[in-house]
Amino acid sequence: MFERLKNILVSSYIGTIALGWIFAQGILHFAYIFSAPVVGWMTRREYRGLMEHATVTGFTLRDSLPELVKSLSLLVIGYFLLRLLYFGPPDKQKIAETSLEHKTDPS
Repeated sequence: MFERLKNILVSSYIGTIALGWIFAQGILHFAYIFSAPVVGWMTRREYRGLMEHATVTGFTLRDSLPELVKSLSLLVIGYFLLRLLYFGPPDKQKIAETSLEHKTDPS
């Protein structure tokens, strides 16, 4: 059943489009890592009068941590799906034969 699903995703380009979307979202969230502290700083500066305890006034990396987690998780999921759909696991018999050839090759 898994092989049928894999063949459908690969042959109909649905898997390619989905992988492209996942990688694009991962890159977009990576860019948000750098803009999130600026947005947080601007928001705190704008609404400073409305908040009772406005102690943090500068840039904080805390604002970019959620975007970092989103970016890394999307990129890891995309890499896993790319390996699963388009690159099969290495054939163990071929690996064993190749390693035996290298061991017995005198040159």
